[in-house]
Amino acid sequence: MLKLTSASRYAVHALVYFASQQTNQLVASHQVAQATGVPEKFLLKLLKPLVTARVLFSMKGPNGGYRLARPAAKITLLDVVEAMDGPMYGDVAFTAAGDAGMDRRLQEVFEQAAGIVRREFQKVKISDFQQHG
Repeated sequence: MLKLTSASRYAVHALVYFASQQTNQLVASHQVAQATGVPEKFLLKLLKPLVTARVLFSMKGPNGGYRLARPAAKITLLDVVEAMDGPMYGDVAFTAAGDAGMDRRLQEVFEQAAGIVRREFQKVKISDFQQHG
């Protein structure tokens, strides 16, 4: 089952909000929380991996905050999902019993499917969501 986690979904909402702000303007996390309806404590947990993945830039201190690290048109849905949930790949749970050849083929199919999803997510940019925000 292909499923978008709530962390990825909320991260997209936050990034669309950042994209709506003036370029290079730092925004405090409490402002983002208020605008998106995401509790600030949870939001802070979302922002950290986005900074680590260089999707967001952060600056600490009384005048600190967050902003996009690059234009919204250069941030993909794949960037966001992989920052939040880790690399996207096909995975088949193997057991000791079973046909190894069949299991290898199942793994190939799942890897191909994951590749298709990765390519589709790569096509979608944060800027694509701005018209809906």
